[in-house]
Amino acid sequence: MSSNYVIVIDSTTDLPANLAEEWGLTVIPYIFTLDGKDYHNYLDYRELSVKGFYDKLREGKMATTTQVTAHRYMEAWEPFLKEGKDILYMCLSSALSKSYDQSVMAAQEAMEAYPGRKVITIDSKSASLGQGLLAYYAAKARDEGKSLEENAVYIQELIPRVNHWVVPDDLHHMRRGGRISGASAFVGTMLSIKPILTMLDDGKLAPVGKERGWSKALKHILGRIEEFKLLPADQPVFIAHSDMPERAKQFEDAIAAQYGTKEFIINEIGPVIGAHTGPGTLAIMFLGNERAKV
Repeated sequence: MSSNYVIVIDSTTDLPANLAEEWGLTVIPYIFTLDGKDYHNYLDYRELSVKGFYDKLREGKMATTTQVTAHRYMEAWEPFLKEGKDILYMCLSSALSKSYDQSVMAAQEAMEAYPGRKVITIDSKSASLGQGLLAYYAAKARDEGKSLEENAVYIQELIPRVNHWVVPDDLHHMRRGGRISGASAFVGTMLSIKPILTMLDDGKLAPVGKERGWSKALKHILGRIEEFKLLPADQPVFIAHSDMPERAKQFEDAIAAQYGTKEFIINEIGPVIGAHTGPGTLAIMFLGNERAKV
């Protein structure tokens, strides 16, 4: 592992905590508010279990989230800068949060305060395990010897190929939070109708279809994997879910059977992303030839 720079990510990557540690990633926890109380979205859910979070949403409680400030970025980065290390930071899509703008301000401040140090911030134009997928490739590239600058270029080249295919139970939470465009097309549909969303090149979520029931939604996702090509064939597929482990396993088995995929990383959608997707959401992330267009 190269020791001259560190990779910093958000807790919105929704990676399993043990993998983030194994890959040598530093994680900045976002903050969410539920029932009048603030919580840090640590990857190990030490302040509130993810199951407890979704149970609260099912009871009708509302959760809100806040952006990371430039001050909080400096607090997270400064110990490494003092050690003489540089920073590669990958942020939640700027289309979903203003945190990226704050990170750019913090990077400028950091490099002025620590001459000779470099902080590169990247707008991942991704979310949840789509960000996690980029962190996976960034950690591999670092361990293979890529420099800070080389790794930053490499990740920027991967971003337009990160596919996000998302199936929420309904669009109530996303619509309320303004996290998708064109949601009105799906408002009022029957509960059995599953909207299909994707993340576009600009990092915005957009509806691109709908299917009746989970079986047809699964067929739709399998078709999208074929359309946008799982590249390379032996890469891992990331599956994120909001309190739906059985459904995630169903999708894993179907993808493995159809494409021969051997490596999956499956984890819950954490409270910050889950505040906007709600319970009952499933998402598939993989590296393809390009992202969908609308």
